Amino acid sequence: MNVHPHSHPRKVISPQGEVLNVPENWALLEPGDATLTRRVKAAGPTWTVKQKKGRRIISLGVWADKETIETERLRLLVERQDPAYKKRLQSGRDRRAKQEANYAVEFRQQVLDFLNFHSGYDTLAQELATRIADHAVPVGSGTVARTQRIPVEKRAEAATIAWMRHQTTAYDTMYIPRVKGQRRETRRRLAAESKRLLNTYRQGLATDPHTCPLQQALAPNQDNHQPTPPPPKQSQLEL
Repeated sequence: MNVHPHSHPRKVISPQGEVLNVPENWALLEPGDATLTRRVKAAGPTWTVKQKKGRRIISLGVWADKETIETERLRLLVERQDPAYKKRLQSGRDRRAKQEANYAVEFRQQVLDFLNFHSGYDTLAQELATRIADHAVPVGSGTVARTQRIPVEKRAEAATIAWMRHQTTAYDTMYIPRVKGQRRETRRRLAAESKRLLNTYRQGLATDPHTCPLQQALAPNQDNHQPTPPPPKQSQLEL
């Protein structure tokens, strides 16, 4: 059962708002060991203490029978000392690392497909896709690239627009009134501006690297990436 914390260290609040006393033979298993927590929950009745912080819901630990916690902790300790367990653990890490590497490649390609720049701007598109993927893909980044709720192509589109909002507009320093819907409307307007800018490169139109916010964001003094080459001349583009 999920419960809410109480000011008293041995009390919790039920989902119905009732104050419950923690059984005397129970102890609080603090968060941090997912495997141990999972096994304790499977072994018997537990209360999971959850608290909302902003938009996130975090676990403060699990109340469970003290003997159950210690028994499962000891079993897990013995298991983890077995060389076979360490081998399985490393195998799992290697598998996840490979999956992440494959996803990074796939996501970058999806960004490139969304950009769909004119061939004359291919180098810029490649650099931009790398920047976006490097920012969005890593585990723990908290970006849309890590969600499973929408198709990967939609994740790539959303990540591109988000990157451009922060890198090519004044969004991060912009004053936005604390009015319901105002921030969403501002993001919608900036997204439309970003899409118009992207269309410039999709159509192969000539741009000034000194005034274009996208090329300014990709300038070499912004990070350690290689310099963006000068844009192709209008006459050189395959229109």
